[in-house]
Amino acid sequence: MSLTLLATTHRVAPGLLTWKAWEALRSADRVLTRIDHPLLPYVTEAGVRPETVTDPDPAALVDAARRHTVMWIADPDGDERLMRDIGALTVGGEPLDSIEVLHGSYDLPGARLLDLVSVMETLRSECPWDRKQTHATLVPYLLEEAYEVADTVESGDLGALREELGDVLMQVAFHSVVAAERTDETAFTIDDVAAGIVDKLVRRHPHVFADVTVSGADEVNANWEQIKAAERAEKSGDDASIFDGVPMGQPALSLAAQLQRRAQRAGAPDDLFAEPGDELGARLFALVSEARREGRDPEAELRALARVFRERVGEWERSQKDV
Repeated sequence: MSLTLLATTHRVAPGLLTWKAWEALRSADRVLTRIDHPLLPYVTEAGVRPETVTDPDPAALVDAARRHTVMWIADPDGDERLMRDIGALTVGGEPLDSIEVLHGSYDLPGARLLDLVSVMETLRSECPWDRKQTHATLVPYLLEEAYEVADTVESGDLGALREELGDVLMQVAFHSVVAAERTDETAFTIDDVAAGIVDKLVRRHPHVFADVTVSGADEVNANWEQIKAAERAEKSGDDASIFDGVPMGQPALSLAAQLQRRAQRAGAPDDLFAEPGDELGARLFALVSEARREGRDPEAELRALARVFRERVGEWERSQKDV
């Protein structure tokens, strides 16, 4: 006879099983599971009557499977130890006709984000440090993690990029957990955050999600700017500005570049770009304008030069130690 181990994932709601899994459940001579398995009520409702145990006995399962077709509904964590014990028993003793693992549900792309939400909620309630944080205290960490992502990309260390992006994602989840605790109209959850960006992406890509036709990337960018302008006008009315949404707290070079880009797209006259400040500031501002015209990012250019300078000084330091 046979033994089938039904594997499921806790990231999919209990009861959402494949048709093959339901067929196997209904056709098995005996179905067994732990007494507190989350799938138990749904299986019972479907007319299957599992035998429940507190702790499974691998030897008893194997013995039953030598006389019947037996299905064990494994815990969502996989029941790895039980599977190893069953494997050891069948390899060293009388073999079964078949042993298989049947996956009754699968993780969808993005399913591990549910684990992140769960972990952050646990940390927020049980860790003294996490519990005392606010949006304001978390901002420095968000900026730091974002810069670490930029540094990883600029250095070409793409192997470390996954970890750094995870740190940024954790900050998003952390802010969302903090926001969900509020009881006024400013409260939101991570689902609200995801819904907001999904709506924005769909709205700003009518050539993908609607019937707009574009000739290429330049037209996509032009449509994007028009849609953003309409959004700003709807949000701010007569007070809407091309500079709405520009974070003034960002590094000065990137701030100057972003302001110049916004002004140029709005058709601001050229004389507004000329020497808006003191001599040194004007020269820096003019260099930003020059970089922008050449399609270069002044912030990235200066960071790249700073990286070269750091390496040069590092070589000099090492040479001094060898003296």
